[in-house]
Amino acid sequence: MENFFKYKNKYRIDSLRHKNWDYGNDGCYFITICTKSKKNFFGKIKDGRVILNSLGEMAQKYWKEIPEHFLFIRLDEFVIMPNHIHGILIIEKGLDCINSSRSNLNVETLHCNVSTDEKNDYYRRISPKTGTLSTVIRSYKSVCTKNIKKFKADFAWQDNFYDRIVREEKELDNIKQYIYNNPLKWGEDENFCR
Repeated sequence: MENFFKYKNKYRIDSLRHKNWDYGNDGCYFITICTKSKKNFFGKIKDGRVILNSLGEMAQKYWKEIPEHFLFIRLDEFVIMPNHIHGILIIEKGLDCINSSRSNLNVETLHCNVSTDEKNDYYRRISPKTGTLSTVIRSYKSVCTKNIKKFKADFAWQDNFYDRIVREEKELDNIKQYIYNNPLKWGEDENFCR
């Protein structure tokens, strides 16, 4: 049980994030977000191609809108699969957003559902810090959940998400190829679920 700790007599999973990395740093991140129980909410794969249903189209729309809400994020390769999303997010805070042509966009971020009560120190400690990868993903998951539940009441995400800090160009190229080929290899995918 080395990856668990107890809080209020319940076991909690330690963070999946790299302990010695600031996820607000400029960098390239490979992200995987899965639906709860890997349920196929977003569509299907036919002949190696993703065919999104209306829920998948919503998930794709909100993914594409991330840079409108977080000016320091740039999107790279991504794919919406039937029960998960693979995508590359690039944090570029070195940009001069004030003088950028993007600066006149209406920027809005979603609020996280975390208590700010002084007695609830635990939730303050686990709440993502502004300007970090976790804030971006939490906001994305939140807007998807809010809007998809209007059409599919049982929609839910897994509690966490997976990330890989991409440090080399060759690694980035391999990840892009993996994302691109993911629909072709759906039957072999660890997230495959009929």
